[in-house]
Amino acid sequence: MQKTREEMALKMKACYMVKPAEPTWKGCKCLSEWDQTGTITHVPTIYFYRPPQDWVKLGDKIAATLKQSLSRALVPFYPLAGRLRRLPSGNRLELNCNAEGVEFVEAECNLKLDELGDLSCSSEHNYHDLHLTPLVDYTRPIHELPLLLAQLTRFACGGVSLGLTISHAVVDGPSALHFISEWASLSRGEPIKTMPFLDREFLIREVDDGDVSDGELSCLDHFPLLIEKSDNLEEKKKEVTPAFLKVTKEQLEKLKRLANKGRVSETRPYSRYEMLAAHIWRCACKARKHSSPEQPTALAICVDVRSRIEPPLPSAYFGNASFDVKALSSSGELLSNPLGFAAGKIRETVEKVTNEYIWSNLKYLKNQKDLRLFQDLHGEESSSTTADDNKELFYGNPNLGVVSWLTLPLYGLDFGWGKEVAMRLETYDTDFDGDFVLLQNPNGDDEDGSLIVSVRLQVLHMDSFKKHFYADII
Repeated sequence: MQKTREEMALKMKACYMVKPAEPTWKGCKCLSEWDQTGTITHVPTIYFYRPPQDWVKLGDKIAATLKQSLSRALVPFYPLAGRLRRLPSGNRLELNCNAEGVEFVEAECNLKLDELGDLSCSSEHNYHDLHLTPLVDYTRPIHELPLLLAQLTRFACGGVSLGLTISHAVVDGPSALHFISEWASLSRGEPIKTMPFLDREFLIREVDDGDVSDGELSCLDHFPLLIEKSDNLEEKKKEVTPAFLKVTKEQLEKLKRLANKGRVSETRPYSRYEMLAAHIWRCACKARKHSSPEQPTALAICVDVRSRIEPPLPSAYFGNASFDVKALSSSGELLSNPLGFAAGKIRETVEKVTNEYIWSNLKYLKNQKDLRLFQDLHGEESSSTTADDNKELFYGNPNLGVVSWLTLPLYGLDFGWGKEVAMRLETYDTDFDGDFVLLQNPNGDDEDGSLIVSVRLQVLHMDSFKKHFYADII
């Protein structure tokens, strides 16, 4: 018989501060403008494991192995053991590499893993109230907050979960997964495969006028508001709910045919991202039932610039090397045209991200007095944020953001007791309306070819979105 939510109990058993195993460089590092814009709070994930009995019987062996290997990993990845701090102006941040350490929590849960239900990222079970990832107390001063927090939770069956939450002000997705995979290698007794590239000076230097263009930086303009609204405060108060939608290989093939119908033969076929993001954009407009076909709408697209900037950044660059660009249209324009129209808007927007565009983006941000206007705080309150400032921060109705994690090595994380049985994206305390993430299906194989779409939408719009999402591809 399954326990009710009231009967589910999580007990915190211990909390440690894991520091680098050896002395590391100490001092302050400047953060690039990309580190300090977009999401600057912590991003949570959970990995679930069923360790073999030889690991389970030895009690603290898993925790000891994780803490020891984490301590060793923090030597080359020492920025994660530091803290953020605000510069005297209060408008910018820097990274204090002070080896304060990573918070490591041990907990116990009275449930068995099977009692949690479907653990996969395609499940709509919500484990947020079980607190399987460490809580970040944003009421504390920013210089006291760890950049990385880890929580090992033991379940009644012998299974465990590893919840991680990592500061997006220090790393982006590729950098975070680079660290986690190297930590796992050390935990297995293997050496680090690729050392992180820690030099941020290339992005921090002054930008020469010869590096930039006078082109439009649409990613830095205000996002559209609902017609007849002067701010987004009302929309931000509306309840948001998650969903995870599976897209089969056959459904992707149908989307591909729809997106490429009428495409000029000389152009390359639309990618999985382009056609899925286009489909999501159109379905969101349908579900939101905008009052006018003239309603402006924007789609934020996260672009990794490691290989786009000149000279290219090393693939192991440890920091944020991506930023959002914005495709613009109107609800009526998107819905009165075929899917390929929206896919074309997305491609056109991404193709603008040339070397000159990238440096123009950096120069524009460097010239801003207050970067808080370009930060998505996800629950961290900014005392200086005003209603007018909020125009910069909100990707919700009538807008959305679609992030692709399709090429990131999210799965197969083995710390020595086998690969995870499931991996979950956790939710923020205040996930925003219009937040979409594209993921490989962890339960599929190469022939299966299915994907998962993680969705965050207002409760009012979710059922309608699901109906429209599948209507054209079943």
